[in-house]
Amino acid sequence: MAPVNRPSTGVGFCSPSAQADIAERPSAASGKTSETRHITLTVNGQQHGLKVTPNAVLLDVLREQLGLFGTKKGCDHGQCGACTIHVNGRSVNSCLMLACLQEGAEIVTIEGLAESAGFEQGHHPVQEAFLAHDAYQCGYCTAGQMMTASAVISDESIDGDETSLREAMSGNICRCGAYKNILDAVQSARGKMRGGQ
Repeated sequence: MAPVNRPSTGVGFCSPSAQADIAERPSAASGKTSETRHITLTVNGQQHGLKVTPNAVLLDVLREQLGLFGTKKGCDHGQCGACTIHVNGRSVNSCLMLACLQEGAEIVTIEGLAESAGFEQGHHPVQEAFLAHDAYQCGYCTAGQMMTASAVISDESIDGDETSLREAMSGNICRCGAYKNILDAVQSARGKMRGGQ
């Protein structure tokens, strides 16, 4: 079989000098990058000036730079819901969001849930309902469950029947299996916040 002559340029070909140049560059995937950006994030009503790498995930910035440890690191793939926060009023997985893209957004974590909803003193009704209904066991997923629950209750398009609430909460996993109590807590808080609707 005759040897194949590869073109010096084209799709799939990288010259030895280009390979050497690429090998020396920091990789965003490896987290090894020297480039940083100055950003301002609004978290729980307060502005924070931060220095972050372009690939910094919002979850890590909240925990490591702002010390907001209520937002938990679970799967890092957006599948468990332990890192759920509110961004502009919507529940999102903070492990899937780049921090540098959140400038100008209103970010709320479990630490600011009550105050952001106008409950300056005491707890948010969702927090009270979770306590009253023992809607937790190990507690690792609880903050994410509460953040999703408060967003679900505020969403007028989601009905309060068991099937609708289970579906709306399905992005949050409880490895201890406290789903019945979690659902009871969500229904109780929904009743209080919506005046028994």
